[in-house]
Amino acid sequence: MGRFLVNRLIQAIVTIFVYMTVTFLILQAMPGNITVLYTNNPRITAEVRQELERRLGLDQPWYMQYASYLKNFLSGSLGISFSQYPRPVWDIIAERAPRTVVLFFTATVVSFYIGFLLGRIIAWRRGATVDYAATTVGVTFWTAFYPLLGLIVMWLFAYQMKLFPLNQFISPSVWRTASVSSNQVFGLMLVNLALFALLLMVGYGLGIPRIGTVGGRALTQVGLWGGGLLASGAWWVQSGLARYALDIASHMVLPVFTLSLISFGGTMLLMRDSMLETIREDYVMAARARGLPDRVVRDRYAARTALLPVVTSFTLSIGGVVSGGIITETVFSWPGLGLTLLESARVYDYPLAVGAFVFTGVFVVLAHIVADLLHAFLDPRLRVAGGEITAAE
Repeated sequence: MGRFLVNRLIQAIVTIFVYMTVTFLILQAMPGNITVLYTNNPRITAEVRQELERRLGLDQPWYMQYASYLKNFLSGSLGISFSQYPRPVWDIIAERAPRTVVLFFTATVVSFYIGFLLGRIIAWRRGATVDYAATTVGVTFWTAFYPLLGLIVMWLFAYQMKLFPLNQFISPSVWRTASVSSNQVFGLMLVNLALFALLLMVGYGLGIPRIGTVGGRALTQVGLWGGGLLASGAWWVQSGLARYALDIASHMVLPVFTLSLISFGGTMLLMRDSMLETIREDYVMAARARGLPDRVVRDRYAARTALLPVVTSFTLSIGGVVSGGIITETVFSWPGLGLTLLESARVYDYPLAVGAFVFTGVFVVLAHIVADLLHAFLDPRLRVAGGEITAAE
């Protein structure tokens, strides 16, 4: 296992270096620079533009700019944003990335959970009405034109039914007299969410497996979710920040709903195909021959093994959430990392664009390593040898 980790880390370093280099060269190949934005301003003379290029280091050759960027990166700095000068790139990423992570992580968890549940049901009942109906709905949304679907969702639920805010991150009317900033409240929401997730992990990992009856496990699950939600709600109410947290949460509903509609079909079909292969395995047939109930055979024998490719896909999807979706964040005006990438590229803000790309690349590479480790851990038929995951003998 140690050799496997070392090999994966070396590969990750090389991959990140190549990725960062290619990204830098692509952005450098774009015509013009940030001073082009001032061309039509008669007050900006050619001399002022040249001085601006000099101060930003844009008058140097590309390889000198690349060397400077590598030096900053290795020292833990991503430089200063041109468009938000003199704000460091790290500060902007630290502000925007959590918004994207929470939005897309929530949508990913919801879509994978729904896809997993539906996938195992329709595979077990192959050819039934529920199989055709779920497959048709899943494929329809999976292949839908996403920008149009997002606009339809906003038109229906925000404009016509007025159930949720139209777009943006907050409602200015709610925050006009607020004594705290939206970033502070959002940070508290992240802490609250992390504590709630920790409670569920401890409960599901330590408490529920020790309970022998199905009813006892179900009651414990209800207690975990109910107790956690009640404790969280009580804290927000007594802090006086509940209305601000609800405002941010309400702006997340439509993006999360739309992303879940688009994504659950892929997970459902993956789970269905994996489940159909698993139920033909000998150990599943043996469990049926022993007279075990269909629900036990489906959930404890077939679904557990069929879950492996879904877990791998889920882990890789988690790595991709940090990059966000430029289309999603543009349609819903969500100020996350995806919209930041688009804006920084549009205004020739090279440090911010490259910094955001590199941050995304590092996260995705780490997710691939975690996926390999999870696959080897969850599947007893695999083992780690010679730095590679191979089938156990």
